[in-house]
Amino acid sequence: MRVEETAEAGEYGGFVERFEQQEAGARRLQVGGSTRTELRDALHSRGVLLNAHAETLLDHAVFQLRGEEEIGIVERAVGDLELSAGATLPEVFAAAREHGLALCPPDTGPYLRLAMTSQANAPDSVLSAGRSPAGALKVAAEPLSDDAQFPKGFYLRVVDGRQWLRGFRCDDEYRFSAEDRFAFQLPVT
Repeated sequence: MRVEETAEAGEYGGFVERFEQQEAGARRLQVGGSTRTELRDALHSRGVLLNAHAETLLDHAVFQLRGEEEIGIVERAVGDLELSAGATLPEVFAAAREHGLALCPPDTGPYLRLAMTSQANAPDSVLSAGRSPAGALKVAAEPLSDDAQFPKGFYLRVVDGRQWLRGFRCDDEYRFSAEDRFAFQLPVT
């Protein structure tokens, strides 16, 4: 796994990282190329904490070894997608596509967590409250299951100085606020 970062370079699990900042907040990120065990070891060695939903997602077949690919990542608030009253997950994804953005590969979450070493601390310490947590960056990816009890995806958050990779669940009726932030993939050019 190779992650690219311009500000600083480091090593984890024998992999060189470089997370490139592009224009208008876009970043280049290498995803794929690591086994599930290598990803878990890299997260553990970095002190990244996981919740049970993140563990469930990591156990999915999508985390079997696959080839590396480089993708462009950009953050957008739901309101940036002209959804000022908030929106459901399907509405957020549809609006993103209308704005020329794509969903990330389903295994992007752990790679993005390893690359984002300078995410701001969350404004509160609440880990689970039945709502989208403050300071969370959700990774926009196609859900791995239609079952509302199965986690829909990953989010990245820093709580009390500790990095988290967490999975979240929601049904198609849950409304994300206009301030909720998602990481999307830039279309391939």
